[in-house]
Order: sequence, then C-alpha cells, then structure tokens
Amino acid sequence: MYHKILIVVTNQNEYSKTGEPTGLWLSELTHFYHRIKEANIEVTIASILGGKVPIDPNSISKNMLDAETEKYYKDDNFMSLLNDSLKLTDVNTKDFDVIYFTGGHGTMWDFPNSKVLQDISYKIYAEGGIISAVCHGVGALLNIKDNDGNFLIKGKNITGYSNKEEVLAKALDKIPFKLEDELKNRGSNYKSALLPFTSYVISDERIITGQNPQSTKEVAKAVLKALN
Repeated sequence: MYHKILIVVTNQNEYSKTGEPTGLWLSELTHFYHRIKEANIEVTIASILGGKVPIDPNSISKNMLDAETEKYYKDDNFMSLLNDSLKLTDVNTKDFDVIYFTGGHGTMWDFPNSKVLQDISYKIYAEGGIISAVCHGVGALLNIKDNDGNFLIKGKNITGYSNKEEVLAKALDKIPFKLEDELKNRGSNYKSALLPFTSYVISDERIITGQNPQSTKEVAKAVLKALN
C-alpha cells in the first residue's frame, strides 16, 4: 500500500516571555525523517504559516548535535525544505495517512490553538489515519476534538514532555503552560518514563506519542509498525 506522511513544524522563533530564541528541535525532525525515508515513504513538511522554519539554537549546539542530525543540517537540499515549508491551509488531507508533529518549545505557542491544525489532524484520523507527535509537539493534540465535541485524547494513554524535564531544562519560567498538566486536564491518561530524557513511546488507537527528543527514533518505528 502507498503511504504518505505529513510532518508539521513550528513557525514560532522565540519565547514570548523572554525574547530568547527557540523553534524546532531539529533532531525531532531528522531522526523521524531519516527512518521514514529509509522506508521509501514520501514526506511533506508543513507549518501553520508556511515559509521559513526557525531552529532552536540549542538543538544544533555542539553538545546536542548528533552525527545524523548534523548531516541533515549540512545538507542544502534538506534545509531548503525548512526554508520553504508548505502552508498548512494548502494541505489536502486525502493525500496523507499519517500526521507527525515535531517538537521544540516554539510549538507551545502555535500548535495548541490552531483550528487549521486541529481540523486537518482530525480529518486524517477520522479517515483511519495515524496521529503521531513527540515532545512538545504533543501539544498539538490538546484541543483536537471528535465529532461529538470531546477531546480526542480523553481516556487515551498519552505521553509528552514532562514537568520534571521542564525543570531540568530550566524552562518553567519561560513557557506558557505545563504540557504534562494540560494533557491531564484534557482527560488523557498521561504516562512518562521513570527517568527523564530517556526514550518513552506510547501507542493507543492510532495515536502515537513520544516523551522527549530521545524518543523520536522509536516514534518513527512505531509509526512504521502501525502502517504495516
């Protein structure tokens, strides 16, 4: 069967409270993208506004940049996809059977309250597709509702960036909300790894979530397994 995956990235380039730069956590794109392309599945990268995608400078710092991500970062063809992302309103949901939300703190501003994002996500899901997300990208799921007006993640097993990880990242005073708390407030059954910053992935009824950047490769594997 032919598959196609829509990857959604952030347009937000700063912490609104402090003005510090943020954006996409690059490995949460590259680690997923690499495994999907290895499986010969077509990928489209989109954002809510379209155009240039900001990259969190911390994600490309010397101590964070792994060899795989660095290779993509130095690849002009790949980076051109981030310089000219597709606008989400130009997406035809019928073309995709998976939507994947990358993370980075930037997503906390533009993902949760985008009606376009919510509508596209639910259309893909309602047609039997998969919703997947990692780290702060899980915030995209917060306000998606089903046809009865219920939160889609209500009663679902979900993970995402934990409060403990926000504390360790020294980000609590910068963020607009705590993702873990809001996932619980939507009625989801939030779970996290025993140790912070270790890979942790949950699959529940075509909703696949990963806790942190370290979970991205396993999210990709879970998506491929679900497609097969």
